[in-house]
Amino acid sequence: MNEARRGDVVVAVLAGDEGKPRPVVVVQSDLFNGTHESVVVCPISSNITGLSLFRVALGASETTGLKMDSEVMVDKIGAANISRTRNRIGRLSRAQMSAVNTALRVRLELPE
Repeated sequence: MNEARRGDVVVAVLAGDEGKPRPVVVVQSDLFNGTHESVVVCPISSNITGLSLFRVALGASETTGLKMDSEVMVDKIGAANISRTRNRIGRLSRAQMSAVNTALRVRLELPE
């Protein structure tokens, strides 16, 4: 995979997903690109829960690369091994990343 930037939607196989590829959004700083064997991501699911505190709604679009309305699962933040990460399929807008950032701050108790 080429280096993914923060906000990119890529396809990855995460631990515990039984080898099933799924879309994820890269949430780690671009400062760490190429420095580790893994990248910090939040999985994306088409199972809509409406848990707005830790989930960010995304509409299906060419921009996001998603074929179904989905949610970023900020409550499931984790690391994906770069060798199990595939090419970029889309990118979140600034507004969508702002919503992800807000949810991450709440989840991780980070100040604004």
